[in-house]
Amino acid sequence: MRKIEYCPISMKELLVRMKDTSELMMDLGYSAVLYDDRDLALEVIRLEEKMDIYEYHAQVVAMLAARTVEDAETLSGILQIASAAEIISNAAGDIASIVLLDMGIPYELKKDLRLADETVARAVVGADTSIVGRCLEDISFETEVGISVIAIRRSESWIYDPSPNTVIKSGDILFARGHDEGVPPFMEMVTGEPYVQKVLQESGVCQLDRAVDIIVEMKNTSELAVGLAYTAVLFDNDEVAREVVEIEQLMDDMKYSLQRWVLRAAKYFDDVETLRGLLHLAVSTEIISDAALKIANVVLHDIEPHPILAMVMRESDEVITRVEIKPGSEIDGKSLGELELETETGMYVLAIRRGDRWTYNPRARVTLGAGDMIFARGTKSGEKHLIDMSGFR
Repeated sequence: MRKIEYCPISMKELLVRMKDTSELMMDLGYSAVLYDDRDLALEVIRLEEKMDIYEYHAQVVAMLAARTVEDAETLSGILQIASAAEIISNAAGDIASIVLLDMGIPYELKKDLRLADETVARAVVGADTSIVGRCLEDISFETEVGISVIAIRRSESWIYDPSPNTVIKSGDILFARGHDEGVPPFMEMVTGEPYVQKVLQESGVCQLDRAVDIIVEMKNTSELAVGLAYTAVLFDNDEVAREVVEIEQLMDDMKYSLQRWVLRAAKYFDDVETLRGLLHLAVSTEIISDAALKIANVVLHDIEPHPILAMVMRESDEVITRVEIKPGSEIDGKSLGELELETETGMYVLAIRRGDRWTYNPRARVTLGAGDMIFARGTKSGEKHLIDMSGFR
């Protein structure tokens, strides 16, 4: 265990790094489990070490900055969010350990999780590939294979949310987000080698449908909780923060339901190792929702939000935005299913407010109308596209 050396760095930069890193770790941890990928799992462990360093620096910077009781009160909210990001990173590390410790995860769960949401792929740039020396804008991964590069590791340095002008070098490790079918062509473009997908065997475990449904719901709900928690802080919104409280309680119930299922089902299996990973994944996922509640408590406990928090939200890899729909706009009167906003803009809709009524995690059948307020998260370019579609000029 090496000693952490203090180096001057702004609190804003630290929080941006912690938010980006913890969210990337969640994506990598789940993807490591889906693909049984030890390389992805090891990346999570490397990032977990970085998060420990970031949290140490955040504590030191806060202590140096506090001169009065008022300073300490406003900084307490910042430290609370930094601590929550560290908790998320630890939970992501625990998820990755499912692969590293060879815990059992049934094939049926991996199959359903792949269908549920986007995944993350990791690829090392081959020396002789056509992408070496070219910028991301020129390569156009999004249009070529439907996958976008969200981070690059170059030796020990990280580039989060790389700009279109970022030039790819031989040996770079690219991390990209997209749908499962885009992974094989992406891997071949980057590595220059044929992609051989690991064949997963049926587990043979009966009556897994209920357990799989709970885990898939927990994964999606925990990610929603984190997004809503950051939304509550950014807009200092009590209603959204209270929804995070409800979600955290729902996550507790789902975890207990899964634990009961495993205990009842274990007697039917000669080898209960297949079920151990389910319990580990459920506990780690529920911890992520606990961290989301810790973020939301900054609003619920009336802690004065420091101006730096809004700057962090806007400068991080994944921004959070709210957009009002104008009459006659491209999205006025259309359902989320028709619009396919995630595909078209890369923005994920967290919530919709219509007057005093809120809809959280809206489904595809929900129709948008003039005056609706959309709360969404995604890239800055996706935000611009969403704003244009909503009728703002």
